[in-house]
Amino acid sequence: MKKAAVSIHPSAVVSPRAELDTGVEVGPYAVIGPHVRLGKHTWVGPHAVIEGHTTIGSENRIFQFASVGAIPQDKKYRGEKSVLIIGNRNVIREFATLHPGTAGGGAVTRVGDDNLFMAYSHVAHDCCIGNSVVLANCATLGGHVVVEDYVGIGGLVGIHQFVRIGESAYLGGGSMVSQDVPPYCLVNGNRAHLIGLNLVGLKRRGFTAEQVSLIKRAYRILFQEGLPLKEALDKLQQDGPLSPEVAHLVEFIAASQRGICRPRGDDLPEVEEGETE
Repeated sequence: MKKAAVSIHPSAVVSPRAELDTGVEVGPYAVIGPHVRLGKHTWVGPHAVIEGHTTIGSENRIFQFASVGAIPQDKKYRGEKSVLIIGNRNVIREFATLHPGTAGGGAVTRVGDDNLFMAYSHVAHDCCIGNSVVLANCATLGGHVVVEDYVGIGGLVGIHQFVRIGESAYLGGGSMVSQDVPPYCLVNGNRAHLIGLNLVGLKRRGFTAEQVSLIKRAYRILFQEGLPLKEALDKLQQDGPLSPEVAHLVEFIAASQRGICRPRGDDLPEVEEGETE
């Protein structure tokens, strides 16, 4: 364990085999296991527990009572070695839980950079989370969930195992999500259905008017013209070269194994209105 420039409260329990980089701070009564690696300037709050084969990057903030790296909550787990890899500048708030992978999912759970996990949020085994994602309070990911960059997940959202959430999507609070959510879209409800595009999120990311216009057109063809999904995808691809954003949307939908969240019939007029923020 590196000791230079590391601050460990006397009441904390830190394994001598743990690796703590320069500037790491460990608060009162925190517990750090023997296979844990903490990157530069990461802060671990009081009573937080970090265990398992867990590697955490630099400048993360892990608040009191968070549980990071405990064995998966999966009956199929048999004690095999699996890992949890967390990137940089993430914020993990009170009572959040993040678990490593299992043999059935590649034995790895991955979390990127600049994410916020609010209180009581849960990341199950074998999930893959991108960058700049927000899980609001009590948001729960089942096992093997994939969340792309810039996704917002509202409070009390439940996401079924193996579901994928596309880039810049937003999931309304309390939604129960059992099918893939396309990039750039808004979903809500139990079971979750499309209610339009996440125009506010795209604006905050700096998308140009032209980029948004092309995404809107693709959305109309895919979900509002009444075409079977395969025909809608073919129609988009026949129009010539697609913008990078629309190409990603098409590829995401074409690769879906669980099916795609769709609008409900009574939501179609609202979708049109949703195009104007």
